[in-house]
Amino acid sequence: MLAPQPHHISATFHRRSPPSAATLHGTGTTSSRPHVYPISSSSPHHHHHTLPDDENDAASTTEKNLLRTHNANSAALLRRHLSTDDHQISHSEIQEKHSQLLKQDQQKLLEISLLSKRTPQFPGSIYANSSLQLVQSVFNGEKSNVNYYEDEVDDEMLVKALEIRRKVTAEIFKECMKRGKFGITYCENLVSKVPEFIDYVMIKAVAMKKLPEFAQSPYNVRAKEFIDESGVVQLIRWLKHNALSYPQIGKLISASRGNVDSIRRLAEWLKSIHVKGRFIGVALTRAGENVLERSVEELDEIIEYLEANGVRSDWLGYVVSRCPEILSFTMDEVKSRTDFYLSMGMDKNDFGTMLFDCPKVFGYLSMEEMNQKVAYLKEFGLDNEDMGRLLAFKPQLMACSIEDRWRPLVKYFYYLGISKDGMRRILTMKPMVFCVDLENTIVPKVQFLRDIGVAEDAIGSVLARFPSLLTYSLYKKIRPVVIFLLTRAGVSQQDVGKVIALQPELLGCSIANKLDHNVKYFLSLGITLPQLGEMVSDFPMLLRYNIDVLRPKYRYLRRMMIRPLEDLIEFPRFLSYSLEGRIIPRHKIMVENRINFKLRYMLASTDEEFDIRVEDAIERRRRVESGVIHEELSDSQDDHTETMSGF
Repeated sequence: MLAPQPHHISATFHRRSPPSAATLHGTGTTSSRPHVYPISSSSPHHHHHTLPDDENDAASTTEKNLLRTHNANSAALLRRHLSTDDHQISHSEIQEKHSQLLKQDQQKLLEISLLSKRTPQFPGSIYANSSLQLVQSVFNGEKSNVNYYEDEVDDEMLVKALEIRRKVTAEIFKECMKRGKFGITYCENLVSKVPEFIDYVMIKAVAMKKLPEFAQSPYNVRAKEFIDESGVVQLIRWLKHNALSYPQIGKLISASRGNVDSIRRLAEWLKSIHVKGRFIGVALTRAGENVLERSVEELDEIIEYLEANGVRSDWLGYVVSRCPEILSFTMDEVKSRTDFYLSMGMDKNDFGTMLFDCPKVFGYLSMEEMNQKVAYLKEFGLDNEDMGRLLAFKPQLMACSIEDRWRPLVKYFYYLGISKDGMRRILTMKPMVFCVDLENTIVPKVQFLRDIGVAEDAIGSVLARFPSLLTYSLYKKIRPVVIFLLTRAGVSQQDVGKVIALQPELLGCSIANKLDHNVKYFLSLGITLPQLGEMVSDFPMLLRYNIDVLRPKYRYLRRMMIRPLEDLIEFPRFLSYSLEGRIIPRHKIMVENRINFKLRYMLASTDEEFDIRVEDAIERRRRVESGVIHEELSDSQDDHTETMSGF
């Protein structure tokens, strides 16, 4: 009969027995039968369990020397402990084993020593008792009692230590920002933009250890104290309130090199010259690295000089916000750039207006580039004064590249047959053409002109006559006008190219406010759509006239001259002549001399030619009239003779 078991017993587990020392060294044989051995729990039991004598000795030894295992490193120590008969390892073997410490373990030791909050460790951890000794041996080069390291730390470990210290400093900076009521995401984003300032805080925190009041303070306390004294958190709050984004704030703090007060001083000065809103951040970040080192007096001197040369005080904020590089120039550079434009015949008012229209022409280019561009434009036949007027009217020209923009455009114009005089006309009438993209803007419009039937040799003259065509939108402006001519104005597809070649200015007319009104007016006169299309093909300017100018001429034609509508359809250019200057005076001459001409011969000639034509008509009329009287006299004489003979 089985004896009753005690209420509390030691936990005995049937597990595969660990290899013996002979097995580990490869000299013994492994047993196929598992052995039973006890493992004591961390708290001792007061109940005993009977074991064989040979296993009882091993169990007692294990209970005295081993606690329960927690990780792979502890298991490795256990195997080494059981691999020897006397359970002892020589001092040289320990030193050899630990000299092969992995780099991951070294990095972990660094993190343990440098992080602001150390990782909690539990009893029995592999680093619980030896971490401090290992850290001291890594950083101080001192030999610990365990003698794990004898060599100094290599450069790689020092770099790793610096990176860890930088992370610690960044965490301290984040904590200071969180105390300033900043969100977690904003803190993370901003700290990632200020690596230079983090390094500066590290340097200052280390230097503070030399001060008596911080001699015993840890690194974290010194870093927090320096961040608080610098006022950087309050500055970040103020910059954010002034609409600066966190990348702009980060760039400014990094560029300040620790002198964060200079940022606030410069921002206040920008406000005093009417730089507003987000442009404060733009001006601060793009003004140059040395602008934070400049005094307010130097900046005021630049502003006063610009005011004296035509830049109005209420324009200065706009100019500086669009071209903050001005603030980084020396006074000599500002004067030389101003004299460059004034020497071309540009007065101070034009200079101030030019700087307001395009501030980039003053601060973005070097003096060499500015001289090169002016010399290139003068090759089109422009003199110094023409250049001054041109740049005052369109200063954006100076922002264009010679090689990337102007030279390809000039070659393309030569290919289209535009002469140098034509290019000069384009440059003076619409200088914006020299600023647009060739491939994406000009080439598609030229191809469109070919597609609608404009002759190849006429394209160059069309562009030279109406260069604004090249700045219009192809799909929003040019094509709708052509479609209107084909569908609403009665122009045939064969004649639309001719219409555009004769009057390219039609492409600049508004459909709703100009073309549609004129078409409706002519149709209201009784002209059919095909007839109107022929009239427009013959005289495209017809659609560009003001209806208030056309109406008196048409009324005089029908009421005073008593001409039919077919005369107007036959000669639509009648509406182009001045009513008071040509139509009425010539009509009176014809009435007085009792002669009549077609509208074409009446108006389409000079005054001399008209007078000659009138004299010829009068002479013909006289001959006709004299011939009729002579015939009448002859007839009357014959009748009288016959009467007399009858008597």
